Amino acid sequence: MKRILFLILVITSINSFAQSDSTFIRKIYDEALENGQSYENLRSLCKDVGARITGSAEAEMAIKWGEKLLNSYGFDKVYLQEIQVPHWERGTKEAAWITNEKGETIKLDILALGGSVGTNGLIEAEVIGIENLEALEQLSEKEVQGKIVFLSQPFDQKNIQTFKSYGACYPIRGKGTNEAGKLNALAVVIRSLATPEDDFPHTGIMRYEEGVHKISGAAMSTKNATLLSAWLKKGKVTLKMEMDCKTYPDVTSYNVIAEMNGKDDKIITWGGHLDSWDVGDGAHDDGAGIVHSIEAMRILKKLGYKPNHKLRCVLFMNEENGNMGGKSYAKIASENKEEHICAIESDRGGFLPMGFDVNGTDKQLSLVRQFKPLLADFELFRFNKGFGGVDIGPLREYYPDMIQLGMSINSQLYFNYHHSNNDVFENVNKRELELGAAAMATMIYLMDKTLK
Repeated sequence: MKRILFLILVITSINSFAQSDSTFIRKIYDEALENGQSYENLRSLCKDVGARITGSAEAEMAIKWGEKLLNSYGFDKVYLQEIQVPHWERGTKEAAWITNEKGETIKLDILALGGSVGTNGLIEAEVIGIENLEALEQLSEKEVQGKIVFLSQPFDQKNIQTFKSYGACYPIRGKGTNEAGKLNALAVVIRSLATPEDDFPHTGIMRYEEGVHKISGAAMSTKNATLLSAWLKKGKVTLKMEMDCKTYPDVTSYNVIAEMNGKDDKIITWGGHLDSWDVGDGAHDDGAGIVHSIEAMRILKKLGYKPNHKLRCVLFMNEENGNMGGKSYAKIASENKEEHICAIESDRGGFLPMGFDVNGTDKQLSLVRQFKPLLADFELFRFNKGFGGVDIGPLREYYPDMIQLGMSINSQLYFNYHHSNNDVFENVNKRELELGAAAMATMIYLMDKTLK
């Protein structure tokens, strides 16, 4: 009988605990949806500051914007963390066009890939069409030398999660120019890493290996890429292009950090990246993650939450072309002998949140999955092993036992906008953005209550 009474007391206590959590989470969502500030904050970041590539004047403006906004909410501490970051500039607008054997000429929509060298004036060469990086690596220098390599790999439309398609195509952008340089190609153009067929080219980082001949790399719109593929099937095509991009010496920049004190100094970090590419507004990538993160802390403070651990919101700088914000943050944390137990990131756009990916052990995954019944009413249901985020990733080098979480969203539209002139504030849905902020605040709250 005593055992039965004990079990009844335990079950009652668990139900009471779950009920209090549910009530508080309901308050989080009510605040985000009725009094939310994420949408207006995103408008300000996108329209008052604009695109903010690392090392630019706009990136400096964004740092000041973030520091001022965080201070306005009265958090326990707001400060800048100095870091060194790369500085690459696109220069004057790119120009390119193709001509076929019939003499037909079409102007191309292109963007230089981040980190590319310029063309040093107008260049012209025959185009050689290659499907993917593996096919390029099978070619000889004689087949490629002096030509402009066109890497035509499209997104696999069968993938339900579009990040899988992006990951499969990433090598043509990240490595294609370097590999073509090894074969003494004149330049590289790739089909943009994008889901739809439209007129927007999508930029993104590419890298050169030390000692490899550096050639120019650019991305063209998917519509242009489809046309070029069709022309190449019918005969010879020549391409002319000019790009004026340059890399400058590293510069000083900052991560922007806000803290709420807890009962101990164990740290839960969360954030997004303040930098963007220099096209569009950087609204989904990653303005949305920035305002998710700020709004999550604002909501917890507004509701009077008293954390168990130190809560730290970080607006990381330089995710797009170096990740020096994330790398520097992790290194400084280790040097300061901080104890980090959890990190959470939002860097997949301002779309409908569906759950969180878990970068951790099976036990840590089970810990997160225990929240599924509690979060079902808020339509958060996807909790699988996966990727936390680029910015928080370096922390695992110093804190291998920590749990990392990445907000999982409906990914169907993300690569319509990613790294393009189409990534503007007007393409963010207010309600979905607010739901993302509520989901972020909810997971911070649950991690803070659960982790010891």
